[in-house]
Amino acid sequence: MTPDATLIEVGPRDGFQPIGPLIDTAIKIDYIRRLHDAGIRRVEATAFVSDRAVPQLSDAIKVLAAAKALPGLDVQVLVPSQRYCQKAIEAGAENIAFVLSASEKHNMNNVRRTPQDSVEEYRRLVADLPNETSLRLNLATAFDCPFDGSVAASEVVALLDQLVAIRPDAEIALCDTTGRATPGEVSALFAQVMARFTSGPSWVFHGHDTYGLGVANILAAFSVGVRNFDASFAGLGGCPFAPGATGNVATEDVVWTFDRMGVSTGIDLNRLLDVAEDGVCIPGASSGGRVRAALRGEACVPALSA
Repeated sequence: MTPDATLIEVGPRDGFQPIGPLIDTAIKIDYIRRLHDAGIRRVEATAFVSDRAVPQLSDAIKVLAAAKALPGLDVQVLVPSQRYCQKAIEAGAENIAFVLSASEKHNMNNVRRTPQDSVEEYRRLVADLPNETSLRLNLATAFDCPFDGSVAASEVVALLDQLVAIRPDAEIALCDTTGRATPGEVSALFAQVMARFTSGPSWVFHGHDTYGLGVANILAAFSVGVRNFDASFAGLGGCPFAPGATGNVATEDVVWTFDRMGVSTGIDLNRLLDVAEDGVCIPGASSGGRVRAALRGEACVPALSA
């Protein structure tokens, strides 16, 4: 059965990325396998980026190969440039996610170029992409910038006018990178862009739970027709280039909410909770979410000192 909402598990990339102690490659692969066993059918498994900038993801080739071996799993990888996209393609990537930011300061901090420079980089990437490769565009700071505050919808639309024209059928994720967006802002922006670009793009919401509004923002996007949502098991994550941003929306929180609403996701909550409980215990991880604690109790609680 086709689910009513598709959850894209980003824990293995966005969740692991800010963790300092290196996670063994075999452990990363096992997490992806267990998420697949729980019913996850889309995953952002890793990113092809500078090993020096993000050493946690330096095993991208091995993780990608293992994830692709799982039956029925749609595996995407994040890339910041045409050069790293080419490395991903050479490693066997079939689903590319390119990222740029709507705000200039965050884009400069994240990928060391202006948003307009990233538009031209995206144009070159698309021209060089094999025909059979799926493409997703992540527009970070679509609602708020950690350095400049609120981002005007007009700035987002102006960028999308250029980007959609380059690859009209690309999937587009609007990202609340800082977690400061409110449900009204989320529903309003998605309603505006979906009315403007009526054919071609499919839409994704990527949120963070910094102010506890992650699930509410997902429901706001769902209310205006968005059906694809990023989430991270155990609420792992937090952008290292967005000061103050905490983890992604916890996958288990979204599954529980949709289950209670009668919205199918195809994901087994109990199996997912098993994975989330272990995710909390990863050394150096910063976890979030509410459902895990409510249904199972907190895990890895440090002992109180005398």
